[in-house]
Amino acid sequence: MNTNIALVLVLAPFLGFLINVFFGKNLGKTVSGIIGTLSVVISFIATITFFTGISSHPEGIQISLFDWIQISNFKLDFGFLLDQLSILWLLFVTGIGSLIHLYSISYMHDDENMHKFFAYLNLFVFFMITLVVGSNLLVMFIGWEGVGLCSYLLIGFWHKNQEFNDAAKKAFIMNRIGDLGLLIGIFILGHLFSTLDYSTLKTTIASTTSLDTYWLSAAAFALFIGACGKSAQIPLYTWLPDAMAGPTPVSALIHAATMVTAGIFMITRLNFLFDLTPDVQNIIAIVGAITALVAATIGLVQNDIKKVLAYSTVSQLGLMFLALGLGAYEVAVFHVITHAFFKACLFLGSGSVIHALHGEQDMRKMGGLKKAMPITFITMLISSLAISGVPVFSGFFSKDEILLVAFEHNITLWFIASVASIMTAFYMFRLLFLTFFQEFRGTEDQKHHLHESPALITFPLIVLAILATIGGLISLPGHSWLNEYLIPILPKLANEAHHLGTTEYILMGIAVIGGLIGISIAYTKYIKQNVLPNEDAEITGFAKVLYNKYYVDEIYNYLFVKPIKGLSRFFRDEVETTLSSLVFGLGKVTNEISFQGKKIQNGSVGLYLFAFVLGLCAIISYLFLAQ
Repeated sequence: MNTNIALVLVLAPFLGFLINVFFGKNLGKTVSGIIGTLSVVISFIATITFFTGISSHPEGIQISLFDWIQISNFKLDFGFLLDQLSILWLLFVTGIGSLIHLYSISYMHDDENMHKFFAYLNLFVFFMITLVVGSNLLVMFIGWEGVGLCSYLLIGFWHKNQEFNDAAKKAFIMNRIGDLGLLIGIFILGHLFSTLDYSTLKTTIASTTSLDTYWLSAAAFALFIGACGKSAQIPLYTWLPDAMAGPTPVSALIHAATMVTAGIFMITRLNFLFDLTPDVQNIIAIVGAITALVAATIGLVQNDIKKVLAYSTVSQLGLMFLALGLGAYEVAVFHVITHAFFKACLFLGSGSVIHALHGEQDMRKMGGLKKAMPITFITMLISSLAISGVPVFSGFFSKDEILLVAFEHNITLWFIASVASIMTAFYMFRLLFLTFFQEFRGTEDQKHHLHESPALITFPLIVLAILATIGGLISLPGHSWLNEYLIPILPKLANEAHHLGTTEYILMGIAVIGGLIGISIAYTKYIKQNVLPNEDAEITGFAKVLYNKYYVDEIYNYLFVKPIKGLSRFFRDEVETTLSSLVFGLGKVTNEISFQGKKIQNGSVGLYLFAFVLGLCAIISYLFLAQ
């Protein structure tokens, strides 16, 4: 029974993909959208089934489909592991995925390749589910590579624009760099323990008395490189902001709730490995904190509404990695869930605004949309309050826990994370004020056609806004349902005491005050003073450095792209030319020999007999002399 439901869970989106690929164009846009959406809804229902039944299987549901690889003592099955962690991920992957598919029916309705878009979305969800439910690292790797491929297809969906193609290639290549690290980590673990199965790895590591800590750390670090690529951490983060070139539903699906959280999922899944490598954990925490701060500073001055949200995503992912590095896996998971709610809502809200303004993304050309788009405004306001860490809303609880853990382990990292959080509050309300308040700054034609988005767009926004409001209830201080739920995955949670003392309340107060300060600065500047961001050419000083993203792309271009291009040109123009000349030269020599040789083919039988006799005599003479 479990096997059948698991197969439905995994294969329903794949079936949706096949139908839309082969028959989508003939079925029509609406039918294509409905099929794509229903296939993910079916997976969501299957996930709910497992979620309700997991309490009777605290060890998780292990499903082995067939023997896959057996080499000497290395054996691997192709199977699924449905435990508390994978089901939790599936809930928001399929749940939020269903809402985004529903949203896309209206958002993409005018696109001639709508069936292709839904096919790619379905394929993406299929690979994401595979990544999450795989019972071993190799099955996870299939899903990992699959979502990378689908991100390339979705980011470059409007491929007639060369910039969009470049963004897709950048995402693909940068993810491949990270994936190489992941693959190296997988090879090391396979060599050390002769298995890649999660359960077997956990048991083997726990029972081994003399672990090779050097190679264990090397494996953990290599896996972290893989996580850096997929979850956009320094130095492999520049692909994500450029990925905003894709349609807005893609941004919401890939860059809010699913693909970018794969790194967090993988590290949490292998928590028993990373706990044994404290040096690597320290690196993860430091990289996470720096990423959170750097991305937040860049987000302060961006004027593209989706770019602001993109750097916000990078910053929030940095906070999650900070929690992972400090060993607080449950806190990272908590923030993943709340972030999925409010960030998906923010991306879809930005899409609603872009849809109403016929593709305009520059906040300097918006303003005054509050009255025309009340539902979009209220939902984005709620999500902005959540990400800013304002009490009651979901982000307050998860972000507060990250800051609390950071304070307990490293005051410097806590300070960095706190500053990043204040900046987050500022640039999110900067986005809100520039978009929805003051006078409208767009064209007369845009103003004339301003209206609230249709129900298929606003309904997902409302659902996500509600979740962004109440999502924090799953892990309240002192009584955390989430922590209890994750005990089979993270046994140490069973012994942890959850209580709030004076220090905790003070830190909570500092975090809230910090968020309110950020909001107040944004209010003073963009509402009271009615400041409008400068045009690109007028931006100077440090603001220009931030606006140009610390010139990291230019540095990468100088250090890596240009040398590689130069090397490729050298091989093309010099090496390949030389080799071609050599090959063609040998061909010319052969051709000349054959040309000269054919001259003796004159049709004279006497000459042929003479040559035959001469050759025969030479052979006989040689044999005689050889004796």
